[in-house]
Amino acid sequence: MKPKIDINCDLGESYGEFTVGNDAKTMPYITSVNVACGFHAGDPVTMARTINLAKKHRVAVGAHPGYPDIMGFGRREMQLTSEEAMNYTVYQVSALHGFAKAVNVKLQHVKPHGALYNTAAKDENLSKAIVEAVRALDEGLIVFAPPNSVLAKTATRKGLKVAHEFFADRTYNSDGSLVSRKQPNAVIQDPRKVVERAVRVTKDGTVIAVDGEVASLGEVHTICVHGDTPAAVRLAQALKKGLIEKGIEVIPVGNFL
Repeated sequence: MKPKIDINCDLGESYGEFTVGNDAKTMPYITSVNVACGFHAGDPVTMARTINLAKKHRVAVGAHPGYPDIMGFGRREMQLTSEEAMNYTVYQVSALHGFAKAVNVKLQHVKPHGALYNTAAKDENLSKAIVEAVRALDEGLIVFAPPNSVLAKTATRKGLKVAHEFFADRTYNSDGSLVSRKQPNAVIQDPRKVVERAVRVTKDGTVIAVDGEVASLGEVHTICVHGDTPAAVRLAQALKKGLIEKGIEVIPVGNFL
């Protein structure tokens, strides 16, 4: 049986007159899309356009809720109560669900964005709030989370499906955490390196960390390429082609998880 993997990308992050990424050129090379819901990026028109674009290319749609931080693109940690975190998540996922329902598209997953994702990966209270929000809306939604993270364990414990995620265009520390974006070596833009790392993690669940050590991530279900990087289209295209050439089936995670 062929190994299976999903390629996801954060898109729909343009806002008003500001264009972020190239959604139209990226969409053909991915199988799942994380659509910004208006808090860290995105707006109603962009959300609708992104969902319609995904439908055209048969790409599975997921909500990408973040902190209410347009100025910081959701990459700055905020101190939220559990009630705030849950309600912010419900608000954003519900908004995207409305746009999806209007064009007969079913939501596949929820992937927290940026600092919300990174904090939930280690903070039990925040992860519980996000998971409870997802459960309250639709227990069939898949939660995207780092392997072995608090978020992944919390979602699993609450009966939700979890897609363990690998970031093909980000470097890792030896403990399996992502290298901070504040570091100069945090983002990878070499297509060959991105493909090599993706094939390796799909087949044996490991990645070479920045210090040269082998970091074990375990089973990975979905691989992310960030849509706001200059090389996004080139990386997504190379990634899909490279995985298929290595005998790996590239399909939406909801089709096999």
